[in-house]
Amino acid sequence: MERSVVIAGFGGQGVILAGKILAQAGMSHGLEVTWLPSYGPEMRGGTANCTVILSDQPIGSPIVDEPSAVIALNLPSLDKFEPTVAKKGILLVNRSLIARDVKRKDIVSHAIPINDIAAQVGNLRTVNMVALGAYVKATGVVPLDAVKRAMAAAMRDGGKEKLVEINEKALDAGYAAIP
Repeated sequence: MERSVVIAGFGGQGVILAGKILAQAGMSHGLEVTWLPSYGPEMRGGTANCTVILSDQPIGSPIVDEPSAVIALNLPSLDKFEPTVAKKGILLVNRSLIARDVKRKDIVSHAIPINDIAAQVGNLRTVNMVALGAYVKATGVVPLDAVKRAMAAAMRDGGKEKLVEINEKALDAGYAAIP
């Protein structure tokens, strides 16, 4: 089993952190992982993406041409990465910011109002965790509990223990958004 995901959006949406947490969850679950962040010098407001590969075998390269999944948090990310999703792959679209429909018919797509769900959870900055929860449900690549543990460790290491509870709620809400 090898799964790859590109998480993409505006800088400040927590794309890099979501990828790092997914990679940590994969490692704690006994998988081989790579995490490759990419962002411009402008950070907040510019574009950012990261690629995570999770595998039960050694990974030859962190570079992925056809990811098995893409999480597009904004329209520029959808436009850029929709064509790259592997056939029968998964595309998660942030319906809160993206009005257009997915063009491809050879992939599974889920349009989720990620920003709206984050607002309902109580903190718009949890967009990344809502998206990550949805990804985990859609793919089953790692258990949600592994992601929660990795997120809690990341928050504690960053001195943000008080954000663990709200981020757990966001992960749960994203997970519940996928049928």
